[in-house]
Amino acid sequence: MPVCCPTKLFMKQDRILIIGAGGQIGAVLTEALREVHQPDNVIATDLRDLGEQEGPTDVLDALDGAALEALVKKWRINQIYHLAAILSANGEKNPLWAWDINMRSLFNVLEISRQRQLSKVYYPSSIAVFGREASHFNTPQYEVLIPETVYGISKVAGENWANYYYRRYGVDVRSIRYPGIIGYQSMPGGGTTDYAVDIYHYAVQNKPYECFLSAHTRLPMLYMPDAIRGTLELMEAPSNRLSVRTSYNLAGMSFTPEEVTASIRKEVPAFKITHKPDFRQAIADSWPASIDDSAARNDWGWKPEFDLDAMTRDMLFHLAAKYQVENVRAPMQ
Repeated sequence: MPVCCPTKLFMKQDRILIIGAGGQIGAVLTEALREVHQPDNVIATDLRDLGEQEGPTDVLDALDGAALEALVKKWRINQIYHLAAILSANGEKNPLWAWDINMRSLFNVLEISRQRQLSKVYYPSSIAVFGREASHFNTPQYEVLIPETVYGISKVAGENWANYYYRRYGVDVRSIRYPGIIGYQSMPGGGTTDYAVDIYHYAVQNKPYECFLSAHTRLPMLYMPDAIRGTLELMEAPSNRLSVRTSYNLAGMSFTPEEVTASIRKEVPAFKITHKPDFRQAIADSWPASIDDSAARNDWGWKPEFDLDAMTRDMLFHLAAKYQVENVRAPMQ
């Protein structure tokens, strides 16, 4: 299933640099952008060699401002998608390291965008910006932000710097507060919502799964095709339609481990799960159970396409192909 309908979204081509193209979202977003802008116009970078791809790649340490500037000049870049970050669970293992990487890399992107007057910048945020003081259900766009992880703290700071660079320097920075992102294309990268990806890998292989969250922990989630489409739609929205210059709330569905297990058992009846909450439980407890994304819906027409059961069928179908498992039915179109 395609992640978007590019011909409906774009009429022009830009020169785009993706930082963190090897990550969970970055790999899929790179492919989607190449469908839209032609492969040679999308330069994928990461800390490690990305190997042969349809379009150009390079190795980039986002903390190296001079190297970033050289790539921007070399490829005549006019848009940057800055996806590199240390996520919530990994960040808690070494908070100062996570803060340094997340913030220094962002400042490098903002400064080169200001100096070279790039047309647009994409900077993803997260529901990690919310803490337990925020409304737990239907968390509004403009809510108190008191995060309880270094990842969340860095994202709140990043949102405010994005807003500052837009208002002070006119840098067109756009952002989405992603909920948990679920996709079959790559393995998760150290986030608190990772169970919702791992669980499908175990289920399709008929392996029992031990979940690090309790059965009743409700969190907002978004299926990868919706996440990519929403990102592209935001980036192509007219600037004068955007009322939020920190980061837009974005929602797809909210569910618990118990509910996703029930959805999986409709397709894999023998699937077994146990629960052994660890330090990530406290992180999850500080996050919203559901998100109000009315600002995104009103400003640029956001609307998710997948619900839980549709996502489950699609995930299991694609992972069955990956693991060469038979007897998994194709998702309904």
